Amino acid sequence: MAAVCVYCASGPVPSRYLDLAAELGTALGSSGHTLVSGGGNVSMMGALARSTRAAGGRTVGIIPGHLVDREAADTDSDELIVTETMRERKRLMEARADGFITLPGGIGTLEELFETWTGGFLGEHDKPVVLLDADGFYQPMLRWLDSLHAEGFVSPAALERLLVAGSVADAVTLVTRQ
Repeated sequence: MAAVCVYCASGPVPSRYLDLAAELGTALGSSGHTLVSGGGNVSMMGALARSTRAAGGRTVGIIPGHLVDREAADTDSDELIVTETMRERKRLMEARADGFITLPGGIGTLEELFETWTGGFLGEHDKPVVLLDADGFYQPMLRWLDSLHAEGFVSPAALERLLVAGSVADAVTLVTRQ
């Protein structure tokens, strides 16, 4: 079974995104996969971790010390790692994961997506990077990336490295295929 790192929002969001995170957690947990997450117990991050465990999956939370209170560290994690810095958090998340799924989120989520995607494109890892474009959330960004490609700023090989899924089931299939 795979260890899947999921990037998502840790702040207040509409309930449909909490439901999406819970659906993904249930799919990961019921398939026997391990969730690697940012270690928070709030918003989408919390819904994801709780549903993964409820479905029988294992959770690894990795959180920097300065966010332990702000994001309410997920003390129910099977393994909770508290790091000194955000950079160490991201390094450990990448090292512990066999693949990545990005759910809807804000600038932190986008930063994690772009860093992981770029690292894969540059050959720093060969792990699948999946963007879950639920209900067209990422369509504006995908159109922007297409325009960057048209202008020569993003290569076809880079675009091919980002796997786009329209459903939780497709995202799990893409991230766990070897």
